[in-house]
Amino acid sequence: MTTTPALLPPDIRVFERGWLSSNNVLCLGEQATVIDTGHVKHASETAHRVGAALRGQPLADIAHTHLHSDHCGGTAALQAAHPDARVWVPEPSLPHVQAWDEDRLTFGDTAQRCARFNAQHALVPGQSVRLGARDWQIHAAPGHDALAVLLFEPEHGLLISGDALWEHGVGVIFPQIDGSDDFDTFNDTLALIERLDPRVVIPGHGTPFGRADGGIEAAMARSRARIEQFKAQPAQHALYAAKVLIKYQMLDVEAMPHAEFQRWLDGTRTLHQLHQLHRPDLDWPAWLALVLAPLFGKGVLRRDETLVLDGA
Repeated sequence: MTTTPALLPPDIRVFERGWLSSNNVLCLGEQATVIDTGHVKHASETAHRVGAALRGQPLADIAHTHLHSDHCGGTAALQAAHPDARVWVPEPSLPHVQAWDEDRLTFGDTAQRCARFNAQHALVPGQSVRLGARDWQIHAAPGHDALAVLLFEPEHGLLISGDALWEHGVGVIFPQIDGSDDFDTFNDTLALIERLDPRVVIPGHGTPFGRADGGIEAAMARSRARIEQFKAQPAQHALYAAKVLIKYQMLDVEAMPHAEFQRWLDGTRTLHQLHQLHRPDLDWPAWLALVLAPLFGKGVLRRDETLVLDGA
């Protein structure tokens, strides 16, 4: 669904996507820009939507709030369709993209797939960048992803939040899983958003929401409450993250033979980290059984004689 809600100016269009793909934000103007490009599974659809909306105008820039595969999987397809477009990524990620180091980009640890793309430009916190017809401030936004950025346009109070703030829910806090950070960093990013005081938030997932009707204040309160729950019970965050990773994989592949599904579970390093964070007292098979039982029990996943299937 393409939306240009009344709370957004006409040069900003949001292509709302499902949970496998992030939203794509199209900024029209002299330097037409797409911010976040969705999952590789939906890359051809992303390229088609962007091309149709541009109506023959060249795409000048492709930018990313962070480099999880649901936010950058369509970049290669957009590059193929618009070879002159400049590609921007958060500054610490730039050398990893240029070397295509899948472990440093986290694709290896989480067993995600992403088509290789090139990047030439860094989004540096503290600087501004011209995207579309507007100048956007770049702010570091660690929490969900340690290297993520926010993009803020102060004239109209527009915030492109990536996965730092959704209207409902909180994303997995990946830096906490590998031990490099804690839950308070996410709270620091929420405090930054509060200081910026946006009028409109364009999230990485879901519909844009605004300050006037209390939507931003309510979203902040829900996020803080959820993070406090995770801080009080970090093992529950680990369980939540394990279920998210497994569901994400099945949204991508849709069906896997039983043996292949087991090999994927066994080979996904982040799941092993989550096992140790959640229930190190259980052996690996017992822990997997504990995690998978509610997914199958609630129909999130299904199983027949030969295949494990996504329940969606």
